[in-house]
Amino acid sequence: MKKALLVLGIALATISCNKENSPTKEDVKTAYIDTSVLIEKYEKFKDEDEKFRVKSQEMGRPLENKLKNFQYEAQNFQRDAQIKGMAWAQQKGAELQRREQELQMEQNALMQQIQIESDSIRVTLIKSIKDYIKDYGKKNGYDYIYGTGDNATILYAKDGYDITEDVLKLLNDEFKAGKDKTATKEEPKKEETKK
Repeated sequence: MKKALLVLGIALATISCNKENSPTKEDVKTAYIDTSVLIEKYEKFKDEDEKFRVKSQEMGRPLENKLKNFQYEAQNFQRDAQIKGMAWAQQKGAELQRREQELQMEQNALMQQIQIESDSIRVTLIKSIKDYIKDYGKKNGYDYIYGTGDNATILYAKDGYDITEDVLKLLNDEFKAGKDKTATKEEPKKEETKK
């Protein structure tokens, strides 16, 4: 019996010690970020999106030219078939079909390459934002920072816990400062080449 009381006493002491050391509801610092707003308004996302749009247009130009040439030949095919005869039409028709299939495969490969590169850029940006938020949370003493938006993990939170604008401002300021440093490093190089 004494052993049972001793074990019970030790258990109660342990439980009471754990309650004193564990944070209470008031001690926990939480916040949330609307991730869809962050992605929509983060200047680096906009900048990378514009760069990639230009790059994908450049990547597609050679294929566009091939498609225009093919369309021109296909349009002239019927007129030329009447002039050059049935044997020529069959041969040219088979050639046009083969080229159309090749162009379709090239177009599919290009679209897949663009999609892969776009996904890679997006994943890299999202990872950098997550790392930034993690550091922000540590520096500012948060126990939890939740995300809302497209993949909502919060169904309700008071507006006072929303730190989206704070983090967005810091991210954009940091991005602009980095861009300004890059621009000032490039300017002297341009001047040197002009001399």
